[in-house]
Amino acid sequence: MDAQASTAHHAEQWSPSPDASDLVKSIHAMLHPRNIVLVGATDKPGNYAERIWNNLIKYKYEGGLFPVNAKRETIWGVPCYKDFASLPEKPDHVLVLVPARFAVQVIRDAAAAGARSATIVTSGFSELQDEESQRLAVELKQAVKETGLAVTGPNCLGNLSAGEKLFTNIDDRIVTMEAGPVAIVGQSGAIVMAIRQTLEDRGVGVGYMVTTGNETGLETPDLMAYFAADPSIRVIVVYLEGVRNTKVFREACKAARAAGKPVIALKLGASEGGRAAAMAHTGALAGSIETFDAISTREGVIRVRGLDELIETTECFVHADPPKGNRLAAVSLSGGKRGLLIDAFYSAGMNFAPLSANATAQLAQMLGPGSIVGNPLDAGFAAVVDPSVYMKSIKIMIDDPDTDIVIIDAELPKAPHELRERNLRIVNEMAGDANKPVVYISAMSIGFTEFTKALRKSLPNIAVMQGLDRAVGAIKSLIEYSSLRKEVPDIVSSSKASARAMLEKTLKAAGGAAALDEVASKKLLKAYGIPVSKEEIAQTAPEAVKIAKKIGFPVVAKVVSADILHKSDIGGVVLNLNSPAEVKKAFNDITARVKKIKSKPKLEGILIAQQVKADLELVVGASLDAEMGPVVLFGTGGVDIELLKDVALAGAPLDEAEAKQLIAKTKAGVKMKGYRGKPALHEASAVKALVGLSNLMADADTRIASIDVNPFLINSKLGVAVDGLIVLNNAAANKAAGH
Repeated sequence: MDAQASTAHHAEQWSPSPDASDLVKSIHAMLHPRNIVLVGATDKPGNYAERIWNNLIKYKYEGGLFPVNAKRETIWGVPCYKDFASLPEKPDHVLVLVPARFAVQVIRDAAAAGARSATIVTSGFSELQDEESQRLAVELKQAVKETGLAVTGPNCLGNLSAGEKLFTNIDDRIVTMEAGPVAIVGQSGAIVMAIRQTLEDRGVGVGYMVTTGNETGLETPDLMAYFAADPSIRVIVVYLEGVRNTKVFREACKAARAAGKPVIALKLGASEGGRAAAMAHTGALAGSIETFDAISTREGVIRVRGLDELIETTECFVHADPPKGNRLAAVSLSGGKRGLLIDAFYSAGMNFAPLSANATAQLAQMLGPGSIVGNPLDAGFAAVVDPSVYMKSIKIMIDDPDTDIVIIDAELPKAPHELRERNLRIVNEMAGDANKPVVYISAMSIGFTEFTKALRKSLPNIAVMQGLDRAVGAIKSLIEYSSLRKEVPDIVSSSKASARAMLEKTLKAAGGAAALDEVASKKLLKAYGIPVSKEEIAQTAPEAVKIAKKIGFPVVAKVVSADILHKSDIGGVVLNLNSPAEVKKAFNDITARVKKIKSKPKLEGILIAQQVKADLELVVGASLDAEMGPVVLFGTGGVDIELLKDVALAGAPLDEAEAKQLIAKTKAGVKMKGYRGKPALHEASAVKALVGLSNLMADADTRIASIDVNPFLINSKLGVAVDGLIVLNNAAANKAAGH
């Protein structure tokens, strides 16, 4: 038997346009190669190389297949080649199966021989912490960069391109491989493969599956951008351990959104343990899940919280177009199930719409006693005994112009059942003609038999969901996605040149300090348009009294020291000073307390500030997330901030419209509108503060670690920052934080 040479195996298929990016073109070459070369071919039973070879033969890959091993003349009954030069044709896609210490040279040799892409299955790089592995990781990254090859891995398990019958993966348990509208990409081969198999068991075909491993070359967002461009793909599923390049990730999300393709993401790092696991597995650095949600949701990403939810959400998006509105309708044959539907959807913030008068009249006339005519509909006894009545009930609900999505409470049969099969096919036909999604929901998760799988595949126009709670989450995501604009304009910093100049001057003056003191922080905040309280710094008690008289009583006295980040903890803040004598005493008391501190912090003075009468204490802040970059925060502030946890996040920079949306997500935002008859508070000042903070973080790039304005006091006439702390992102700050 000869090694399998290339044939004209490519059916008519999509190819990137000439003006497509080089990245898209290179990934296309990787997933649609002319041939595949296995470097490190060995026929040891169970070896990765043998498994991959068997899969390529099993699924009848039609391109060239060439094993390479300098010590073998034949293997698997075909010729084995010593190196790239001895191949009968130029290599295209190279599978690297040699030990880690040889992988770098294989990549360089492959590129020199004309290969366009490679998959490095080999492990032993950045996922290990020893010096040799780290050195190899650096060398491999340099080789990939210099050669320009499209590379997945190392430490990955291979890829699937169903249209090409290409399965360069080690999994030898797969029974079927059917092309479909879903593309899956992720760093964990085991998780990605499990997702693919489960989706296929549910009748959802997977067109592409890519495992990226350590992502030395191609990263998950690169594949997302390719899937956004490929018209055969409708839904993009990603498993993320970390986001290395926020800008590239956001651009990939935007491309998917513009193409109308939802990105369904399972993100590791919802806990401290999960973030540590991400680092241990692939060296990925994970930030907070709240920040990921704040930024990725804006870009149209749907984050799921587990594999089961991922499967249901994917099933929903594959078989249900986003509805035109949020008006739910449901049909059941059980009063109990009807109650469960109401509880589940209302708890998730969704409502069942009143049916139109015409639909209500038709149903009431047809169903009679034993039914509950309403929404959800309990079609009752009449529909149970007469299947045609059941079908007519569903048709009336689908045709009702006052509903946007129709839910049917029923599960698929596990064995042949003529009546149920006929009903399903009738509803599938109705759904194909409808202008709204039709979704079957089984209240409990019920396993699919081989019969169920085959039946499900014959019903392409309906979504079939398993488990009420997960189905509710998926439908909510479908509705929310339908309300998103396909394109969201990029928001850039709207700061003034004078503010940016003040930023540079302030950071330069800070030198290597871990943080700016309150005075410097507030000057910078003020330059960015953030309202701050009237205040001056005093060096002596008489000067403090003079400042207080100028500002007007009552005033606040606060310690000023870059070495004291939390002033209240050392008694460095005194409120409600209503006379010169009280100001003088506060000045002397704070000074004495500072002198008693063992670390001998540098005292730069005592700040005398206007005391604002507040109706509400807010927190406005910002931070630099390890993964997602700058983010702003808004919510209920004061000493109870950690107890109440009433905060919301958004990516920076943001504009006034997004600032208002951020405020509206919190209980503080509800209070600001005028809660229980109280006057509305000065929202404009909070909006101005949020926009200013977001501009400051964007302009600083990565030089500011966090900004904390707590409290930001607000009443019906104004809002001001009465405290401010800016922590810098430098060695001193990282040391202080214990990093």
